[in-house]
Amino acid sequence: MSSAAPAPRSRARAAAKAAAPTERRTAELRVYLLVENLRRQFTAAMAAPTRARGYPPYEGQHALIVEVAPGLAIERVIDLALRAVPSVEPGILFVERQFGVLEVHGSSLDDVRRAGQAILDGIGASAGDQLRPRILYTDVIEDITDQHAVLINRNRQASMVLPGETLLVCEMTPALFATVAANEAEAAAPDITLVDVQMIGSAGRLYISGRSSSVRTARDAIVRVLESVEGRDH
Repeated sequence: MSSAAPAPRSRARAAAKAAAPTERRTAELRVYLLVENLRRQFTAAMAAPTRARGYPPYEGQHALIVEVAPGLAIERVIDLALRAVPSVEPGILFVERQFGVLEVHGSSLDDVRRAGQAILDGIGASAGDQLRPRILYTDVIEDITDQHAVLINRNRQASMVLPGETLLVCEMTPALFATVAANEAEAAAPDITLVDVQMIGSAGRLYISGRSSSVRTARDAIVRVLESVEGRDH
């Protein structure tokens, strides 16, 4: 004897259950950067309204900068950090097309480290799981012309480059590595001018100007810090 067909309401419930999305909490760690002792110009650039959506950092504080995929996973990441260490302050929370970006900072390096470890534990990752940075392009342009300087200054998000200065341009991926590169460049050559830091998107870009010797010192510092980062190839 054949069993009776399920009632229409039962069939509807079964179909709805099958169509319901399953919860997914996996996230790919793309960038995990601990930036110690934030320098003055870089701090000001990070605190600019076009970047800062939360609490601006101060010179001398320490920052943790994280990028994950997919983008919305960053909401879980910030929840992990702030629940574990409420004393750290979120400066940037940004969801772009493919990735999510978080920056938190604090005066206590230990607090920032603990927030980072909470993130890693929560998503089941380690710092070494991040992508290794790659420098895509770098160039040093001496004695920049006045018209060139005007065009750059129209799009800058930090200080101005002046005609006659030497200009360093540097492009890297993932984009967030422009942050540690900018901070390290300023630490190595404090007299340089940080003209622009583009840290969100498919690639990061830096514009740095000043005396030729200082600009080259900054370039060498950027190369050193990026080559020292451990991570997976991409």
